[in-house]
This record gives sequence, structure tokens and C-alpha cells, in this order.
Amino acid sequence: MSGFELDPRLAADSVFVADGPLSQVRLMNDRRYPWLLLVPRVADASEWLDLDGGQQRLLLAEINQAGALIRAVPTVRKLNIGALGNIVRQLHVHLVGRHEGDAAWPGPVWGHGQAERYDEAALAAETTRWKARLG
Repeated sequence: MSGFELDPRLAADSVFVADGPLSQVRLMNDRRYPWLLLVPRVADASEWLDLDGGQQRLLLAEINQAGALIRAVPTVRKLNIGALGNIVRQLHVHLVGRHEGDAAWPGPVWGHGQAERYDEAALAAETTRWKARLG
């Protein structure tokens, strides 16, 4: 979509998995959680309300699809969905699989410890798995 540029902080913390109808699907580079980002390819969007009605419906459908895939991960007992934007203003939606006893349970994942990055081979393998799940 014209004029879309990914925020460099999102690019540094995640890897591209696939393009959905509206959004880039990205895997957060933190092996502590099954964690996807949806980043609508809409220039200058920082809030849900910056999307028109059709874009909002597409994003909701993408959230539903990605959320169902995360909930299908055997260890996931709870799905957290958030679009805060306090630090990175570009509209992006976090979908995080959670379970009792995970690294941040029961608190939020943001600001809890340091990300445990995948090594290069594991990141490539995890990205391939998510691509296959997304179809």
C-alpha cells in the first residue's frame, strides 16, 4: 500500500512472516512467548480510528485468524491482544499467547525482563512454521 514504511523499532524487534490482506504479519523475536504482530500497511496510521471501515473489518479478520492460530499452540491458555502505541506510534497489534507460569505471568509482557531472542537457525525455523500455519 502506498506510502507505508515499517517503523525501524518494529523491524528491529520482529521478523516478517507474511502479508495479509491489510497487514504485515511479523513474529516478535522473543522465544518466551508465541507472539505475532499485525502492522496495517496504511501510511501514517497510529490509531484504529485512522482506518476506514473496510480496513477496520480486514484488521479484525486478521486478528481473528492470527489469534486462533496462537490459541492452537498447545501451551497457550490465554490470548492477550494489545495495540498500545505509547512508544511506537505506528499502528500495530500484538497477539501474545500466555500461560500460567510464563516469564511475565500474570502481568503484562511489556517491560518484563529482556527479550530472549531466537538464535538464527531457530528464528528461521519458527518463521517458517508461522508461514505454514498462516497458509
